[in-house]
Amino acid sequence: MVHLAQPPPARSRERRTRAHWCPGREGIVVSRTIEQTLHIRARPETVWRFFTDPARLARWWGTAELDARPGGTLQVAMHEGPRPVMRGRFVEFVPYERLVFTFGWEATPGAPDMAPEASRVEVTLTPDGDGTELTLRHSGLPAVLEEETSDGWAHLLHRLGETAERQELR
Repeated sequence: MVHLAQPPPARSRERRTRAHWCPGREGIVVSRTIEQTLHIRARPETVWRFFTDPARLARWWGTAELDARPGGTLQVAMHEGPRPVMRGRFVEFVPYERLVFTFGWEATPGAPDMAPEASRVEVTLTPDGDGTELTLRHSGLPAVLEEETSDGWAHLLHRLGETAERQELR
């Protein structure tokens, strides 16, 4: 278990990684799962909307096109860098509690080498005191993308937390 150095006050953050071995075309392939937990001072309903409303999702992740329902598509053009495009599909919805989507990248220059829908992201929202405990599990990651993906989610979840907290104060 790795703890980030000095998280912002009133916002706890935890990061973990697990390795899984699975058969692949080239023999045994290492698949990674990262897990991050963050306390956000906003209700689960508020945080949920930042995953299911394209305008709100764009405020912390990137320009989004989505169909927020099981089987619906999710496409996010990142704000930073070469602006790679994440493509996935929603798998599971339990309003204000849990959502699951597939995750991967369009094959463009500068994009990580992971096909659209190749991995899986599970987001759990749990009421916790003055807000929500958000747990994100990203599984099926190629080992070579573990650190980059973990750092990326840490950055994005921090922005999500700040954005959702500002929304809650309105």
